[in-house]
Amino acid sequence: MTQSPAVRTSGRSGPVRIGERAARTLVTELARINDPKPALLVGAAPESAVLAAAIDALLPGDRLTVVPAGATSSAALREHVTAQGRWVADRVRVVDTLAEAEAAEVVVAGEPFTGTPEETRAAIEGLTKYLTDGAVLSVATAATPGRTAGAAAELDRQAALYGVGSDLVLRNTPPLRVHRLRFTPADAASAARLAPAHRPSSVPLTRDMHIDSNGVAAAGIALGLAALARLTRPKSKLWLLPALAAAPVAAFFRDPERDVPEDASAVVAAADGQVLSVQRLHDERFGDGEWLRIAVFLSVLDVHVNRAPVAGKVVDYFVADGGFVNAMKPDAEHNVAAYTVLDTAHGTVVVAQRTGLIARRIVQRAPIGALLAKGERFGLIRFGSRTDVYLPAEAAEPLVGPGDKVVGGSSVIARWR
Repeated sequence: MTQSPAVRTSGRSGPVRIGERAARTLVTELARINDPKPALLVGAAPESAVLAAAIDALLPGDRLTVVPAGATSSAALREHVTAQGRWVADRVRVVDTLAEAEAAEVVVAGEPFTGTPEETRAAIEGLTKYLTDGAVLSVATAATPGRTAGAAAELDRQAALYGVGSDLVLRNTPPLRVHRLRFTPADAASAARLAPAHRPSSVPLTRDMHIDSNGVAAAGIALGLAALARLTRPKSKLWLLPALAAAPVAAFFRDPERDVPEDASAVVAAADGQVLSVQRLHDERFGDGEWLRIAVFLSVLDVHVNRAPVAGKVVDYFVADGGFVNAMKPDAEHNVAAYTVLDTAHGTVVVAQRTGLIARRIVQRAPIGALLAKGERFGLIRFGSRTDVYLPAEAAEPLVGPGDKVVGGSSVIARWR
């Protein structure tokens, strides 16, 4: 049997395994498209976690074509699919070779890339032939330094050119980097078909509460400082300060699940906090016409994960230099800010992540070309800040006023007319 283009999965570095968590990350794009769609999984075996995750992600109208991995017979794979029951067998088709597959909206490489840059590039080119316009190719490679360096370097290059999202999956052996690549533009209106994606690097505490990876790192640094202080000054109680700070620092980065309103006309809050102002203004950076700006202040006690207020496509992102004034003051409008510009079915929408007196670090994770579902996480601001949402003034009606408390991804702050 001819091996699929999803480069060999072992080499000088040894085998690279895709576990359950990494597999769910690979099929994220398949799982979040709510409409019926064709999908293609290249490089699967009966025991593959990626195959299991892809089957779990299927909706009633979906069609999944599966190409066996190099060491797997198509007969064994068909037998496995049939054993899953009639519902799965009706939606999953196993083919002998990739040449028999049809183009799909989502293509998943079921094996991690471990070859040379040239092999990786050839494999990517082989798979892009099976992408429909605006479709996404999901691929993975080892993230451990020194392992599969050639494949990782080539995929990083591809991601820089065509990436619409990347995730680091630490809970895998070895840790994996998952890239989602889009080689042709997607229609902004297709964002309305998506459910919000979740970052796999967040650490689940309960079913409804996670800690962002930034919080895990910050808490780890605090505990490391505590251990260092205890080691260097064993008779001092100084180590208690960073040790006791670890929990509240991690709590600052909490990332709760939110119920996003299904109403297509609803615009939701981009962050938790208190509404500072609702005003109409002009801003030539975003185009002609008048804008409705709803500004929300985030205290250090609020959740600082930012969410997309509407479904749309990221078409621009830029950072404006400025100061670090208290985010509640009017002069905070001139603070350092990151602007994410979305193309939507109702026109341009902009989300500004502004720094504050304490906040000095803005995280934005949605590259240009990415599609964001309404309420989807796309970044955060560290420690006390402000988030502004700009809407076309003639197209939106505000539903909140100064002093109102809002919940990111859940509270409706405006409605499309």
